[in-house]
Amino acid sequence: MSGTGPRPADGEEPRKAPEPSGVDLARQALVAAREAARARGQAAAGKKQTRRTGLRSGARADGRDPMRLGAALDRLQTERGWESPMAVAGVMQRWPEIVGEELARHCVPEKYEEDPDSRQLTVRCDSSAWMAQVRLLAPQLIARLNADLGQGTVRFIKVLPPSGAERRYEGRLRAPGSTGPGDTYG
Repeated sequence: MSGTGPRPADGEEPRKAPEPSGVDLARQALVAAREAARARGQAAAGKKQTRRTGLRSGARADGRDPMRLGAALDRLQTERGWESPMAVAGVMQRWPEIVGEELARHCVPEKYEEDPDSRQLTVRCDSSAWMAQVRLLAPQLIARLNADLGQGTVRFIKVLPPSGAERRYEGRLRAPGSTGPGDTYG
């Protein structure tokens, strides 16, 4: 038997080590608590390693890398579903190219409404004659717009009358109904 203390003589009972008390008990409890804490820390670190999805800094590209502004805007446009409204906004900027200079001088696109049933472009003309002309050209304009934007983007063109400064005649000789833009639409 190998031990650190004195060996008992033959026939004698081995001496028992004294029971730890006071400070010795406190040291043993501290050592046991440290070992338990270390074990818990190692277990938590192991769990963190398994939870990581591979997103960490490094030489390889990942989703957190900076991107060019154009690419970020394209991604935002796709995520939010803004493709059609942004395409229509681009058409409104290129209106003279699409409909022609002559027609663009006399009618202006005002708004685009994208309902599931009716995808409508609203156009305002500067006279009733051009309003009639746009109504006649509406199927051709819809075909041009859909060729540029994608099939089915514009289904209807709503043509609005001219809106001018409202004329107000005041005085004794004012005739009823004499307000309006001064055009012959109606």
